[in-house]
Amino acid sequence: MPTFTTPRALIEACLGPPEREPEWRAVAERYAVAIPPALAALIDRNDPDDPIARQFLPDGRELDRRPHERDDPIGDDLKSPTPGLVHRYPDRVLIKLASVCAVYCRFCFRRESVGGGAPLDAAAFAAALDYIRERPKIWEVVLTGGDPLVLSARRLAEVTRALAAIPHVEILRWHTRLPVAAPERVTDELAAALASGHDKTVYVALHANHARELTPEARAACRRLIAAGCTLVSQTVLLKGVNDRVETLEALMRGFVEARIKPYYLHHPDLAPGTSHFRIPIAEGQALVRALRRRLSGLAMPTYVLDLPDARGKIPIGPSYLEGAGPDYAVVDPNGGVAAYSDLC
Repeated sequence: MPTFTTPRALIEACLGPPEREPEWRAVAERYAVAIPPALAALIDRNDPDDPIARQFLPDGRELDRRPHERDDPIGDDLKSPTPGLVHRYPDRVLIKLASVCAVYCRFCFRRESVGGGAPLDAAAFAAALDYIRERPKIWEVVLTGGDPLVLSARRLAEVTRALAAIPHVEILRWHTRLPVAAPERVTDELAAALASGHDKTVYVALHANHARELTPEARAACRRLIAAGCTLVSQTVLLKGVNDRVETLEALMRGFVEARIKPYYLHHPDLAPGTSHFRIPIAEGQALVRALRRRLSGLAMPTYVLDLPDARGKIPIGPSYLEGAGPDYAVVDPNGGVAAYSDLC
């Protein structure tokens, strides 16, 4: 079954009522639309508030741009010394290998730059490699896009070999939605392209926002990556109407751990254009994380983070459990009680 890429295809697949087609067409003229069969099958057509549908079906509110929203909400362009490469932190760089995705999230922070165009060309990739070779402090390379795993296994293997040949690069980290969006495309060959034939450590950061995305097929795709030698971590965006209930986040984090995926980041939504209907106040996010702490072990807890505008970087914004300037503190325990603690050396 093909990926649904037009409002007409979405309507014909009964993913929405016909009267929404004009609204969806207006959105599709501005932002890319694609829902692969694996995710389309998860949409509850009888639930107008279905959290899977909310993530992927177009919404007219995407055309409501607020004054504080930005085309480049985290400042990638400000830290891009060569095309396709972002160098925001001293020890790591990010390479945007692809400009397309298997699925287009309606809240994407790169929605102004993904959805069309060619992959990073050979000359730009060569320039990125030269940049990395000349800077021995670069220890980690993050491969992203778009979704880099939409590229062929052959191309992924070429990229891996080129980066693995740089002695001071020790960590390769791939960011992807492919195991949940199109798990059948995560083949043994693709997994081997990421992790075989070199001695570097490979991480795969899986983006999923709801436990229903972790289908048996998605878990099997993740097992193929793990079997090839990849370590999996998760990335989740905190989204209004999708996962902004503690029970929903708990089920998702437990699902990750059960699938041998370490919960890593819970992102506060970025200020991307037309995404205000997905955002909740940071104080609400902190309350959710505090409630989550009461339900989960540290193994299942993600770090709640905010990626600041203007390339100022990512910071943890979880709730504080410690008050005072020391040596005497008031400490909030996981159940909400307050204990006195003296930090005497």
